Amino acid sequence: RDLSPQVRAEMERLGDGIRNPQSDDDGKSLDSYRRLIENILPQSAKDEEQGATLDELLNANGFDRKLHEQIRDELKSGRIGLSQNRLPESTTIEDVALDDIYDLRNGADEKHVAIGRKAIADGQVAVMTLAAGVGSRWTEGAGVVKALHPFCRFGGMHRSFLEVHLAKSRRVGQANGRFMPHIFTTGYMTHQPIADFLAVHANYGYSGDVILSPGRSVGLRMVPMVRDLKFAWEEMPQQKLDAQQERMRTSLRAALANWAQSSGEGSDYRDNLALQCMHPVGHWYEFPNLLRNGTLHKLLTDQPSVKYLMLHNVDTVGADVDAGMLGQHIDNGDCLSFEIINRRLEDRGGGLARVNGKLRMLEGLAMPSDADEFRLTFYNTNTSWIDIDKLLDIFGLSRSDLGNLELVNESIRQLSFRIPTYITTKDVKKRWGHGQEDIFPVSQFEKLWGDMTALPEVSCGFLAVPMQRGQQLKEQAQLDGWLRDGSAAFVESLCEWE
Repeated sequence: RDLSPQVRAEMERLGDGIRNPQSDDDGKSLDSYRRLIENILPQSAKDEEQGATLDELLNANGFDRKLHEQIRDELKSGRIGLSQNRLPESTTIEDVALDDIYDLRNGADEKHVAIGRKAIADGQVAVMTLAAGVGSRWTEGAGVVKALHPFCRFGGMHRSFLEVHLAKSRRVGQANGRFMPHIFTTGYMTHQPIADFLAVHANYGYSGDVILSPGRSVGLRMVPMVRDLKFAWEEMPQQKLDAQQERMRTSLRAALANWAQSSGEGSDYRDNLALQCMHPVGHWYEFPNLLRNGTLHKLLTDQPSVKYLMLHNVDTVGADVDAGMLGQHIDNGDCLSFEIINRRLEDRGGGLARVNGKLRMLEGLAMPSDADEFRLTFYNTNTSWIDIDKLLDIFGLSRSDLGNLELVNESIRQLSFRIPTYITTKDVKKRWGHGQEDIFPVSQFEKLWGDMTALPEVSCGFLAVPMQRGQQLKEQAQLDGWLRDGSAAFVESLCEWE
């Protein structure tokens, strides 16, 4: 009744055309009307097809249903969430003193260098580079793998992150007469591209073992809780918009809250492509993945002399197997040693602090307020030295247990219950086709490696290292300054190219 006569006439012609397509002389009217209806009324893939594909991918990538159900129950009950990520306001957070750390910013002493060199020469060391993520900040959303990006020109050629890390291991191997096993961790989005890339380049001629550790831990995203959405919109810093834009944003947020309620807060998010429903679960799981996928078992069987592992991010390009750092770790006798650097203004994400009297790494998500983060002198580089047997003992395992997958999985699950669970919200796109898409917020969880320092039975040391060693390349905008301040030249000095 509210439509104008002209619009009613057009709709009548449309209906007649759909009901009587043969009236069109060229015989194409039915296809035209179908395309019009598809544009007006979007369709997604069948639910049963999506569900089967998603379940297959989850099972193939080590989805832990018991852990997922526990996290989902805790999210629904309010025991975890965006606001619960933060420690209570009553928590005492203090900066550390120089007596709390081992200051190696000017290099290690000869005693520890000798200890480290002997360990490398005796085949006691392996390297583990975390390359499971695509590097969303680096790629700015592009569908590429950060580890494969030829990001800087070294030795007359642009080199990828993978080539740089293997070149550093080559130099250490040549200097000490022993090439270390180099492990690259991968995930469900990066494993095949990295495997194909290394095969094409023949591991860049690296003489030691190059091992891929495929991810065996993955999460299933959930419909967010409305309380978490409101916390993100009302408690987190927001840009102030003009009046009209504010009304639009308020309307959009109300619609998203209604969607979360109607879809079932805290329920599994399955109404999308399978890869949009899955998520990585944080770098705490990278060492457990070595246990689940059999990589560590095979490494220790083939090379039982391996005792120590250096773990580092793929974008920490200045980190290598430094004999002095390794020697310091061995001499201290700690289970884990974490490398730290002086915090800069752009460094966000946590650091070394004394929390209620205990020295530990404190993640940025757990900070009661942003001001606490900037009071900390030292920033976590996420480079750590691992005593393999002592860490296995923390998991309740020994080398002889690594072939028992059921025992391994249960040990990982039990320890994961004691590691803080952080809830985050991410925006995912649902594409309907024909240029139409919607963006929905979803909840996912992650567990972070630095929280191992919060466990009382884990002995930890903290090594202050030079800035050029610990600096991370998170965004391409950093490259200009990184090249100009001598950091690129420092990295090249660590490398021996093929």
